[in-house]
Amino acid sequence: MNILFIGDVVGRIGRNAITDNLASLIGEYDIAFTIINAENAAGGFGLTPDTAAQLLDAGADCLTSGNHIWAQKEAEQLLDNEQRVLRPVNYPPGAPGRGSAIYQTSEEVKVGVINLLGRVFMEPVDCPFRCAELEVEQISESSDLIVVDFHGEATSEKQAMGYFLDGRVTAVIGTHTHIQTADEKILAGGTAYITDCGMTGPDDTVIGIDKQTIIEKFVSGRPQRFEVPKSGPCLISGVVIECNLHTGLAETIARIHITY
Repeated sequence: MNILFIGDVVGRIGRNAITDNLASLIGEYDIAFTIINAENAAGGFGLTPDTAAQLLDAGADCLTSGNHIWAQKEAEQLLDNEQRVLRPVNYPPGAPGRGSAIYQTSEEVKVGVINLLGRVFMEPVDCPFRCAELEVEQISESSDLIVVDFHGEATSEKQAMGYFLDGRVTAVIGTHTHIQTADEKILAGGTAYITDCGMTGPDDTVIGIDKQTIIEKFVSGRPQRFEVPKSGPCLISGVVIECNLHTGLAETIARIHITY
């Protein structure tokens, strides 16, 4: 069975890329379950009911997120009402929504998804390693496969999480930096891993934001208003994971990197 994981969708260009291309990707790679990180889908920051609906209607089975999930005022209601949208599990108790869930494919395969947030160079949250261990323990008996979205800044923290969960989950997929890394592999215990699966959105930019604005920020040292371009070349990034339903682990992991 194949799972498609698409990296951070940024703005309208990213959403439209999913609407225009997801069905053909699902067909081309014989995908049974699709996960999309959507924390930047609404104008580059956060997620709204309408932007979530666009991605889910296009064929996504689960939307994960990260530190920007709270950027839109509708986020709390969305997280409470839509079980297919996750926020990082390691926010303190009482946060709206859920950080993990189990979904069933059309072939009755149960796919557990866990969303985690890193702590290195990020705002303080609960320990992702301890939370990951608890969540895996809780959902493993009811899941055939488990995919972890680790939304973090530091490559070392992501690699550590991959090895920490190796053999216990199907895949640990890094998100957040918007730059696809070339280190996809099957770890010794059978878990698929990549440090960052990349971004889906405007390509001729700095991680999805107008490049001149970012250059000005670095050159001047002053804050700038970040804008996501509304047109221009587009990038779709992600990975396809071939899963073994007998072991719950991964057979292969392959990058997708499409520009148009």
